[in-house]
Formats: sequence, C-alpha cells, structure tokens
Amino acid sequence: MITFQFTEEQNMIRDMVREFTKKEVEPRDKWMDENGFDYDLHKKLTQAGLMGIHLAEKYGGGGGDAVTSIIVIHELAKGSASVALFLDANWLAADLILYHGSEAQKDKYLPLAAQGKIFAFGLTESSAGSDAAGIKSTVVPAEDGGWILNGGKAWITNSGVADYYVILAKTDPEAGNKGISAFIVPKEVEGLTVGKFEDKMGMRGSATCELSFDNIHLPADALLGDLGKGFKMAMEALDGARISIGAIAAGLSEHAMTVAKNYANERMTFGKPIAKHQGIQFKFADMAAEIRAMELLTYDTARMKAEGKRHTLEAAETKLFSGTRCTQICLECQQVLGGNGYSKEYNVERFVRDAKLLEIGEGTNEILRMLIGGTVLAQK
Repeated sequence: MITFQFTEEQNMIRDMVREFTKKEVEPRDKWMDENGFDYDLHKKLTQAGLMGIHLAEKYGGGGGDAVTSIIVIHELAKGSASVALFLDANWLAADLILYHGSEAQKDKYLPLAAQGKIFAFGLTESSAGSDAAGIKSTVVPAEDGGWILNGGKAWITNSGVADYYVILAKTDPEAGNKGISAFIVPKEVEGLTVGKFEDKMGMRGSATCELSFDNIHLPADALLGDLGKGFKMAMEALDGARISIGAIAAGLSEHAMTVAKNYANERMTFGKPIAKHQGIQFKFADMAAEIRAMELLTYDTARMKAEGKRHTLEAAETKLFSGTRCTQICLECQQVLGGNGYSKEYNVERFVRDAKLLEIGEGTNEILRMLIGGTVLAQK
C-alpha cells in the first residue's frame, strides 16, 4: 500500500473509481479483447464524470490536478489496461488544447472533452516513430487564410473512434523539429480517411488505425499554439503521458498479481497450496516490491507535474522502470499458473499481451534509455 498523502477529495475519487472499475470495467476487459472498443463503457465513463475529471469546473470538468488524473488511470488499469490507455491517449490530445490553446479554443473544445467527446493525438507516421522529428505530413497556407493538410499517420490510439484529432505536421520542412506545428482536425472534415482497425497483439480494447489526409482544408483557427512550436508541445505532452504509463503498469501488474495470488492459494501440489512453496513465495516478494516502486515513482512524478515542475527525466525513468517490470511481472504471474496461464480462460495471457505495449508506446525503452542516460551524464 502506498503512503502518498492524497487529499480527502482524491481519496473519495480513488474509492469511487475503484468501485466503478470492479463493477463496470473489469467484467468487460475480456469482451474488449475479443471485440474491440466498448462504446457502452465509454458512455459510463462519461456519466461517471471521469472523462473530464482534471479539467476546470468552468469547462464542465471535475477540477482535479495531475495527481487526480493519475489516480483515475491507475485504478482503471486494475480492471482493464485498454480502458486506461484509451483515457491516457484522450487526455494526451485534449490537454494540448488545455495547455496551449487560445481562450476561444479552450471554450470550444474543453467542454466537449468533459462531455465525453473523444480526442486522439497524431504524431507517429509509418516512417517516423521514435524519430518523431522525421514526420512527413505537411500543412501549407490556403488562399483564404486557412490551411491545407496532406500526409498520413500510423498507430494513432483512439483513431477510428475519435471525434477530434490533434495532428502534428511540417509547416516549414527546412526547419527540422522547429518547423512542426499542431492543428485541430474534426473527424467529419473532407479529405480525412480512417484506415482499418489494427489487429493488435494486446490492448485490443483501445482503437488504433492509420489516418490519411488528402488536401484537407482547415480554418485559420485550427492552428493550436504558435507556428513551429508543435514538436516542443508534443514532447511536453509525452512527459505527462509517460506518467500515465507508469500508472497503467502499476495497475495492470497488480491485476495480474491478484489473479496469480488467488490461484496460488487454491492450487494444490505435493499436498499443499503452491503458495506454501518457497519458489512461488520468492516470485511474489519481488512482484510486490516492484509494484510499490512503480506506484511511488508514478505518484512522485505526478506531484511534480501538479506543482508545475519540470519532470522530463523523472517521467522517462517512471515509464522505463514501470513498463519493463510490468511485462516481467505478467510473465511471472503466467508462470505461477503453469499450463493454465497459457489459456485465455485464466486471463493472465491477455495481461502479458497488454503489458508489452508499455515498453513501446509513448517512447520505446531504447529511446528512454538514450534520454535518461544523456541527461544524467550531462548533469553537473
């Protein structure tokens, strides 16, 4: 149990989301793995006030801070990593408007976010994943003062179900990452084509598609933030998203360990429950310690964000440790179940598939190690 001091309101939110997860989310996780995005569950998330829990009350939100939002992600992940990832991606996009939008953009889009409209963040392309500055989508000025968008995106979480996209594109191809800008694109705009849903290994309850842009005409006020500042905005947004990955990893790991613990206490071998065997006990000792470390890293970094402190290094460390250990914990839980761990009936094989994304999305382990190592070595 973590010893972080939450406010009374945050404790109430945690308890509410925990109950909501047990009742509404966890029972649907297997269904989503087999069928994809759950529109009915999205409606329930909206009705529970969770879609805009961290947005200001003037926009119809719950008025929570960065710690509050991480509490929500963490608790949801204990029932479904897919649902937690969906909300993480939704906030990643909507928060770009929260932090960088004009007052008019905030007044228009943030109430929609609180009301449950879905947002997606479009940075990755088929030839530009880890090398985010290598994107090839372009935006040029239109004669009427608006913009013309061409190109495409790949591996965009929430694409296909999103109402609005925040798309990163080159406005000055010669300026490198300082020539990238962000634009708000509604789903119904002419020239936007959404590809087929990806048949993914895991996180199958979150929607992922390719997008293509064919001479999409956008109004002048589609530009989000300053021209040429899109890359910097995106990197700051990913800092926050990496904290969410820490929360998802901690929640998913706990979910897997709970299933394995229940099994270990019931499964009999050599005349006693396998929980009484030292080899099994050692696994749970390591898992419990690592889950606590994930939680402490995650909430400490969330607190930094809530206080407005720079947290790029800490968010990268949180994601690297949590994502890596989550995969190993889920594999250990599968091992505890033995042959049953290989069966879909016992759920843990799904957790293994879900966990692997946490080492890839929002910055691969390799990119994070470069970021962390370079930063640490440059410190005086």
